[in-house]
Amino acid sequence: MLQILSAANPDLEFLTLADFPDAPEVDEVGETFSENATIKAIAGASLSGLVTVADDGGLCIDALDGNPGVKSHRFLGTETSFAEKMGSILLLMANVPAEKRTCRFQCAVSIAIPLESGDMQLYDCTGICEGRIGARISGEHGFGYDPIFFLPEMGKYMAELTPEEKHRISHRGKALACASIALREAFGPA
Repeated sequence: MLQILSAANPDLEFLTLADFPDAPEVDEVGETFSENATIKAIAGASLSGLVTVADDGGLCIDALDGNPGVKSHRFLGTETSFAEKMGSILLLMANVPAEKRTCRFQCAVSIAIPLESGDMQLYDCTGICEGRIGARISGEHGFGYDPIFFLPEMGKYMAELTPEEKHRISHRGKALACASIALREAFGPA
């Protein structure tokens, strides 16, 4: 997020959670990516008094009824490695034909701007990247489920893309492009 937002908004200074070591962990109790992003953005803005950008996203697989979905990070438990999670998904999908292996990465970004009244002004952005669950794990870049996410139009797995290529087409890149516009509107020329 920091890399994409900083490049798109060079006149803004961005801080991260590392700048707030006492910040409590925020429970992602929402039922949608948007709800979780908003919960985190409001919590960050309430704690810091600063404009806060937060996201939530995950992998939604049609043949698995949209799972792991909003629980992508918690799928099979937070202690389970992504290599194990991807292996389990590939096993679950072993007999699913190529045309039914459709999936998408979804991302929601929320911006919370504290107002003098004590209220919050909120901006919400979303991004979706369509693909298919591949037949294997492939690629060295990215993180999470990128090595099993195949992009038919590119003939590559998400984890085979350079960071720059990924930022242009990914769900997070699309949502953050929208968020960059909202930030420019909020912090336009004085």
